[in-house]
Amino acid sequence: MDEMEEELKCPVCGSFYREPIILPCSHNICLACARNILVQTPDAESPQSSRASGSGVSDYDYLDLDKMSLYSEADSGYGSYGGFVSAPTTPCQKSPNGVRVFPPTVPQPQQQHLLPHPGSLTPIPRNSCITCPQCHRSLILDDRGLRGFPKNRVLEGVVDRYQQSKAAALKCQLCEKSPKEATVMCEQCDVFYCDPCRLRCHPPRGPLAKHRLVPPAQGRISRRASPRKISTCTEHELENLSMYCVQCKMPVCYQCLEEGKHGTHEVKALGAMWKLHKGQLSQALNGLSDRATEAKEFLVQLKNMVQHIQENGVEFEACLVAQCDALIDALNRRKAQLLSQVNKEHEHKLKVVRDQISHCTVKLRQTTGLMEYCLEVIKENDPSGFLQISDALIRRVHMTESQWGKGTLTPRMTSDFDLTLDSGPLLQTIHQLDFVQMKVPAAPMLQLEECCTQNNSATLSWKQPPLSTITVEGYILELDDGNGGPFREVYVGTETICTVDGLHFNSTYKSRVKAFNASGVGQYSKTLIMQTSETGLPPCDIQSIGSVAWFTFDPASAHPDIIFSNDNLTVTCNSYDDRVVLGNTAFSRGVHYWEMTVDRYDNHPDPAFGIARSDVLKDVMLGKDDKAWAMTDGGITKGATIGVLLDFTRGIVIFLVNDEQQGPVAFEGLEGAYYPAISLNRNVQVTLHTGLPIPDFYTPGEADPTGSVC
Repeated sequence: MDEMEEELKCPVCGSFYREPIILPCSHNICLACARNILVQTPDAESPQSSRASGSGVSDYDYLDLDKMSLYSEADSGYGSYGGFVSAPTTPCQKSPNGVRVFPPTVPQPQQQHLLPHPGSLTPIPRNSCITCPQCHRSLILDDRGLRGFPKNRVLEGVVDRYQQSKAAALKCQLCEKSPKEATVMCEQCDVFYCDPCRLRCHPPRGPLAKHRLVPPAQGRISRRASPRKISTCTEHELENLSMYCVQCKMPVCYQCLEEGKHGTHEVKALGAMWKLHKGQLSQALNGLSDRATEAKEFLVQLKNMVQHIQENGVEFEACLVAQCDALIDALNRRKAQLLSQVNKEHEHKLKVVRDQISHCTVKLRQTTGLMEYCLEVIKENDPSGFLQISDALIRRVHMTESQWGKGTLTPRMTSDFDLTLDSGPLLQTIHQLDFVQMKVPAAPMLQLEECCTQNNSATLSWKQPPLSTITVEGYILELDDGNGGPFREVYVGTETICTVDGLHFNSTYKSRVKAFNASGVGQYSKTLIMQTSETGLPPCDIQSIGSVAWFTFDPASAHPDIIFSNDNLTVTCNSYDDRVVLGNTAFSRGVHYWEMTVDRYDNHPDPAFGIARSDVLKDVMLGKDDKAWAMTDGGITKGATIGVLLDFTRGIVIFLVNDEQQGPVAFEGLEGAYYPAISLNRNVQVTLHTGLPIPDFYTPGEADPTGSVC
């Protein structure tokens, strides 16, 4: 509630509002203060003469001109129609709230005999002008004078409740000696009770059990409250306000519609618009409340930063003193200068953060005050009074919310001291000793949303902490062996994303990354655990089928004569000589099965199908060197399907043609990483099929004594 007090004070007198009126700009001012800042204009500048003298200015334009600000940037005060005899130029003054206002016009000596008695009410002179002390917009009053401005009964009620809440505590009315503080009030008995007197004189049983007990503050308000006043029209004082003009955004009476001023405007029921605007204000307050919560958390963060800066500053100074004390006498003369630089950096950081704390605190206090004021306004049950100020409050709430935009809740300074003392120079260069604006980099942050695995490859992405300003020259990425073994370096470079191929299927890898620069190597990032794809069948489980791997042919490692199509799933060759192409995935664990169909087979080209290491010869038939294991011919024709079954649990390869096994186990004793491979010439075209389950006839890990498959 304390933050709301600024909302309840007049910008002119600085005191709580007394009989506040609403200016056309939606700002409020005390009625007495409005009289004090009135400025009289000469008859020559009356609205009628202005319209007559202004060429080409319509009545509508003049109404807009009346509301224009007469604020002068030259004197930083309010425009007072300078040069008029009736309103001599006077210096502007500042109200207690810091708003510049003009003092009342001092009458000329020859006019003093016309002044009324000090105790009488000064009449409003004709052609008077009033300027809003907050937005500097000016308006020439009509014949009604200040009576033409509506009274802000809602604000007056909020001020009254606020002042009552600040009053002294209510005392019990039944205590015989030294009355105690009242805790409840009975609305039916109209008596304030303390707890002992309530239990003794007002027990919660019998006929008194039906009485309603309320807190003392609420009871005082209900005791003073009067029936709600029926709002009357400012132009037709005998008419009640019963409708709301949507275009003019003001409550109107029936006679306003009859006279035609609002006859063509859209009008709605006063109660319906009252509920609508209360809902809009409540909705706007929800967004502002979220901003206020974020601001409170941000202030806590800034205050913690002050503590961290102070701790880091003390720690840095101690380190600096220890290094300087270890040097010779010449270094001691330089030590004072270095400490001065550290202190300047320390004070600069503290000043920036404290300034931001101060700025954010003021803004938060204003926001909280506005929120509390709006919540009090929402409690009002006077529709017309509420609607008089609801539009302005909604705009203020939205404008205040927009002030908490991007960047407002972001620290302007880090708490780290990015300074490292280089103690390596020789004694003869001690006078050149200075700070090196660098230290080891902070631990990188893994970007989990961009890290993923695909088949037996893992992609990792990382970045530096957002507030770190330390120079980074490169990164080191480390992975373990997928079996809980030691970490090993898999990448060193400047990139912040890396894909590691050739990992084991169905394995869990741990990864971490660190940054380095000329000052050294920084701390490791958090360890990320990644699971590669599962393939094949679990051992000793004939019925279950595991997940499978998907891959394509690899253009990067293939012979240049190989021609790719169908998203690298179909290959042929533009040479009559045999050329080798590998798959883009290597296998080293598990059980894997893939097939290749022969789309074209002319003149007995003799293709070869099998597996190979990454360094296999690419310009000879597959299997001609010791880097590949392949099957050739074997009754292959156009449309044939060749299957390759690779089982690392037994270290064997089996070939199938049109779903029939070609002999016993083809190769045994396989260890290491192998790629699917094929060699072909221009007379052959082959399409690869992956993601296939293990054939039903095969049981991993079991074989007969002859080596053939069960």
